[in-house]
Amino acid sequence: MDTQDAVAAFSALSQETRLCVFRLLVEYGQDGTPAGTLSETLGIPHNTLSFHLSQMSHAKLVQSQREGRSIIYRANFAFFTDLIRYMVKDCCRMEFASIREDTKRGCSVIEMPSCCPPKRKGKSS
Repeated sequence: MDTQDAVAAFSALSQETRLCVFRLLVEYGQDGTPAGTLSETLGIPHNTLSFHLSQMSHAKLVQSQREGRSIIYRANFAFFTDLIRYMVKDCCRMEFASIREDTKRGCSVIEMPSCCPPKRKGKSS
C-alpha cells in the first residue's frame, strides 16, 4: 500500500454517502449486490449513486462486474485489508495496535489493547 492509495481511499470514505455505501457492500460480502439494490436500500437516486460508486471505484474501494443486464458491486476486501494493515503497521505505535499472524486459522489478527492513561512524571499526591 502506498500513501497515495491510502489518501485516495480515506478521501473517498470521508463522504457520508460513500461511507454508507461501503458499509452496506461489506454486509453483502464477496457476492456483492446490484446498484439498484444499493439505491433502494439507502434511498439514493441512481445517478447520485453512480457518481459515488465511480469515486469509490477510482479509490480502489469497490469492484464491479457485469452480470447480464446488471452491474454487481462488491467491496474490494483485499484492498481494504491492505489499508487496515497499512494503518496498523506504518501509522500506529505498537502499544496501541499490532498485527500478528494466526497460523492455525490462516489469518491476520489485529490486536488493539485498551489504552491506559499515561503514567505521570513526578510524585503523585
